[in-house]
Amino acid sequence: MNKTQVKGRVKQVKGTVKEVAGKITGNAQQEAEGKVTKEAGEVQEKWGDFKEKLSD
Repeated sequence: MNKTQVKGRVKQVKGTVKEVAGKITGNAQQEAEGKVTKEAGEVQEKWGDFKEKLSD
């Protein structure tokens, strides 16, 4: 596992937390930001997967 994959997973967790907090508080903007952050983390993790496959 490389740094890009780890950063992507961390970003996914942060996004999920933000999304859930937005749902609980009824803050639609925070919920949307959480979803975007989570998606960005997934993309970053996939990029890390790709980089790792290239190095193998």
